Amino acid sequence: MDWDDMRVFLALARAQSLGRAGQALKMDPATVGRRIARLEARLARRLFQRSHQGYALTEDGLRLLPHIEAAQAHLRAAIAPGAPGQGISGQIRLGAPDGCANYLLPQVIAQICEAHPALEVQIVALPRVFNLSRREADMAIGVSAPQAGRLDVRKITEYHLHFAATRAYLAAHPPIRNLGDLRAHRLVGYIPDMIFDSELDYLARLDLPGAQMASNSVPVQLNLLRHGAGLGVVHDFALPQAPELRRVLTDEFHLTRAFYLIRHADDRRNSRLDRFAQALTDGVAREVARLEQAVRQTENRP
Repeated sequence: MDWDDMRVFLALARAQSLGRAGQALKMDPATVGRRIARLEARLARRLFQRSHQGYALTEDGLRLLPHIEAAQAHLRAAIAPGAPGQGISGQIRLGAPDGCANYLLPQVIAQICEAHPALEVQIVALPRVFNLSRREADMAIGVSAPQAGRLDVRKITEYHLHFAATRAYLAAHPPIRNLGDLRAHRLVGYIPDMIFDSELDYLARLDLPGAQMASNSVPVQLNLLRHGAGLGVVHDFALPQAPELRRVLTDEFHLTRAFYLIRHADDRRNSRLDRFAQALTDGVAREVARLEQAVRQTENRP
């Protein structure tokens, strides 16, 4: 298989559409289709399953994908000008829930890429569980550890959540001395039927009405709170991005959750992904600790 075949295969595997793959390759979609058909004929294997939804990798395609990605990484490392011999290179796609993707990953990934100039990272921020078996991403961060599938799961770090609201909202509404007082306040939270993991159902065990304002997006919830919509459960690590917010009932209520790094089991022998995974795990753990410490220090100031 030559490099052009690898390039076309990777583009379609990632885009899952002839049109989008053609755009990425600057190639006519019909040409992409012919190239893939020719490749499949040469290998005597069906690499993609065609449907109205697009092109999905078959089992043969999934087995081929990590080898092609590794070859791409080695080629890029070889031709990258001035690339350090021990640097991480190539393209890595990382899936993450949108809270983590918005408030932790930008600074962590920026630092990793600064240290590894030949590395390309794509952050896919979606409030759902990623399907690594279908190679939606090379690895993903989750809020719970999957119990099924051929996956390699590593706990990254714990993080904490509290109720929070703006100072202006708290000053204009009845005082909050205990959890029962929250019944007199508007709540912001998740849309119940769009909670993709039970670890995110923060209000389930509280004797409180449902959220009057809801979104499946963590940044949308945070911005509702920043505009004085009410009270909601907020990641402590997001609070430095929202200085208008103040934590409440910190002694009566807090949640501890964890992030997990989830990889396909077949990737455990991929040294490039191993090194990125270690850098990512260390970086996220440090950033959570730094941001949570900043919140505590701010509240302790006179």
